[in-house]
Amino acid sequence: MLSSTAEDGEIEVRISVGFIGEESVADGAKCELTASPTWIIDPVDGTMNFVHGYPNVCVSVALWVDKESQLAIVYNPVLEQLFTARRGKGAFLNGSRIHASKETELSKCLLGVEFGTSRDQEKMVVVMHNINTLVPLVHGLRSSGSAALNMALTALGGTDANFEFGIHAWDVAAGALLVEEAGGVILDTTGGKFDVLSRRYLCAGTQTVASQLVKIMKQFSPDRD
Repeated sequence: MLSSTAEDGEIEVRISVGFIGEESVADGAKCELTASPTWIIDPVDGTMNFVHGYPNVCVSVALWVDKESQLAIVYNPVLEQLFTARRGKGAFLNGSRIHASKETELSKCLLGVEFGTSRDQEKMVVVMHNINTLVPLVHGLRSSGSAALNMALTALGGTDANFEFGIHAWDVAAGALLVEEAGGVILDTTGGKFDVLSRRYLCAGTQTVASQLVKIMKQFSPDRD
């Protein structure tokens, strides 16, 4: 908003900036993502890992403008890994350009999967079904305990794809841009457009692998952020 003060001729500029994080919804309020610049931040992603001294923990910071990610930072201070991305400028690890996997054969893929912190029975049935279905079809499965780092690993080419149900916007807002800028794809688990508030995602190095996973996976629809 731009306004002028007639008395002294000064011009005042006010920019509306939003914030989405676990702390902003502590009272049960729903997240609201507007067209205004919005910071989506998770100060500790992989909290359970952190508590147990497991090294897969990170800070996740993303800037969204016009409901689209523009800037992403995922930093693992334990392993000193700094993942960064700007829309249209590529994705990087500690300053070096990174690229997602180009694998198209599911049988050769290493996948990231997660159980999540919620033990909702309906969700767990879906998670276990998908894991049991995928085990004989892929090269291997891995679970890091951090959605942001899972996405960063797919951007790096360390995994060929990963997906999760029940995560939150602050877990995935930065990782989504890392994957895109590394040449990968970020989608809803149904194969539709990624929705940062939907609490589910699928990312992959190639559309071919993503499409194969969509056909195989059983779906779960958590309450929206």
